[in-house]
Amino acid sequence: MVLEFFDVLFNYFTPFRVFSYLTFRSAFAALTTLLICFIFGGRIIEFLRTLKIGQNIRQDGPQTHLIKTGTPTMGGIFIIMSVVIAMLFWGDLRNKTIWITMGAFLAFGAIGFIDDFLKVKLHSSGGLPAWAKLAGQFFAAIIIVLIIYFTGNEETTVLYIPFFKDPVLDLGWLWIPLAVLLIVGESNAVNFSDGLDGLLAGLLIIVFITLAILTYITGRIDFSAYLGIPYIPEAGELTVFCLAAAGACVGFLWFNAHPAEVFMGDVGSLSLGGVIGVISLITKKELLIFVIGGVFVLEIASVIIQVVSFKLRKKRVFKMAPLHHHYELIGWAEPKTVIRFWILGGLFAIIALSTLKIQ
Repeated sequence: MVLEFFDVLFNYFTPFRVFSYLTFRSAFAALTTLLICFIFGGRIIEFLRTLKIGQNIRQDGPQTHLIKTGTPTMGGIFIIMSVVIAMLFWGDLRNKTIWITMGAFLAFGAIGFIDDFLKVKLHSSGGLPAWAKLAGQFFAAIIIVLIIYFTGNEETTVLYIPFFKDPVLDLGWLWIPLAVLLIVGESNAVNFSDGLDGLLAGLLIIVFITLAILTYITGRIDFSAYLGIPYIPEAGELTVFCLAAAGACVGFLWFNAHPAEVFMGDVGSLSLGGVIGVISLITKKELLIFVIGGVFVLEIASVIIQVVSFKLRKKRVFKMAPLHHHYELIGWAEPKTVIRFWILGGLFAIIALSTLKIQ
């Protein structure tokens, strides 16, 4: 919106040209979401508390978490709200990748909202039945992937592997089911990582800053050529979205840090997880995203291992899944667990970025 408004003024007052710079708009998108969360976060939390939209804590989890029962949830609403406002203001709305990303963001947010609403209404930690939740995610992912597929180019279906400059395989139509699985898997992996005060928000800040770096260099023909990565012209605009999301997560963390005043809820975790998957598809980082979000992979892997082991052997590998609860139950304090997982997330991000030069 800002870009279109100042387009007509560039020829009359050249300093206005700063508003066309991607780095400028990305930085101010982050600042916008941060300020929106700071200014309105407290009021939204009070509103949620007035409506008695409180979290129901699972009884089979760590007993120390029971005191959190009733803490306002669905805080992801003000993450979504701030990002949408920032993108309408600072994003280039003529760019199709912005609309695809925003559509995915809102679609997965809607699924999360329904799940959270049912949890509150039924006073249960269950929410939507697992099959219904997955059905909604798969439906949204299929629509998004088909849009990317039919509006893409010859690069859309090729597969890049870290440490290799050239694509190793053109998947053709097989790219569609794999892309759907990636989006749904990433959405659920992020969702499983939301269980401790500040844990998910901190990890998402690291992931979105990493993605902002990747989207920026992917959208620059000079940088992408130098690093030997695919050049996706329209992907650069996603830098604005990534930094807007990072700023929103910083603002949310202000209220979500231990002891949390509000929880993100599925409305936040599903939307942010789904959009991470979509950005990885657009920027051709389908495999690298497993490194960038390495902690999310460990979290969902711990759940899968735990379920399979119990089904086949009637034994548990971890004291509790997801993984962060296992470490709580072996004696790590909640803040220590969170900070150590943040450190691990930072290490994964560094490894991911280092692959750009080791090719």
